[in-house]
Formats: sequence, C-alpha cells, structure tokens
Amino acid sequence: MGIYIMLTKLSPEALSRPGGVAELNNKVEERIRRECPDVKWRSNYAVLGPCDYLDVFEAPDADAATKVALLVRSFGHATTETWVATPWDRFLTLAQGLKS
Repeated sequence: MGIYIMLTKLSPEALSRPGGVAELNNKVEERIRRECPDVKWRSNYAVLGPCDYLDVFEAPDADAATKVALLVRSFGHATTETWVATPWDRFLTLAQGLKS
C-alpha cells in the first residue's frame, strides 16, 4: 500500500453554513468507504495556510488514490492536490542504493 497526502481547499460556499462542513465531511467519508474499500485513512487535519485540510491515507495504487481525489471533488465543494509520500526509512534505503 502506498501512502498519499491530499491537500484540500474548500470553496467559500462550503463554509457558508456552520454545520455544513461536518455534514459534508460525513457524506464524503461515506462515499469513499463505499467506493474505495481498500483505502485506509491514517489521519486528517484542519490546517492554516492556502489549504483547509491535510489528509493522509493508504491506497493500493495511484488509481485508487486518484479515485479518492475525484470523489472529494465530485461534491463540487473543493479542489485537491495529492502527493505520494515515502516513509523516511524507505527513502534512506532508496538513496543509499543509488550509484555514485
């Protein structure tokens, strides 16, 4: 399973009603659980800066990670940016294996 980081920026309309964010989140979570059963959520954070949320999840491949991002966007409330994350120990192993 690969690790993916997804940054999400909500539209102003998504934040127009105080209770709307939690309601929208529940709908998105349910849809991802239903349509991407192999995806495992590791953590999620509300963040300050150009994005509103940072989510960390595991997916079997890039197609599954792409599907998660598409599902989030399909609600019409957000844009996303998704990155592949390499655990530090794996990164060191790969770096040490490079030829000079």
